[in-house]
Amino acid sequence: MNIQDLRPKTADELQTQLLDLKKEAFNLRFQRASGQLENTARVREVRRDIARIKTLLGEKQAGDKTAGDKKAAAAAGKESK
Repeated sequence: MNIQDLRPKTADELQTQLLDLKKEAFNLRFQRASGQLENTARVREVRRDIARIKTLLGEKQAGDKTAGDKKAAAAAGKESK
């Protein structure tokens, strides 16, 4: 999964994908504990994908917050004139 594939997605889509990856990570931990895990590299991939999505969600949330702050500052500037 590339970051370029994730950027156009909405926050809701990212949340859904995050939930799916967390479920997969949970299942992979059980497989590893029971000795059934064949692709050990998948654990690392899933962990990194989760981190990518969390980073994007944080960026989107921070972007929304700063956009709201700019709008409030612009509105305050218009009122003072």
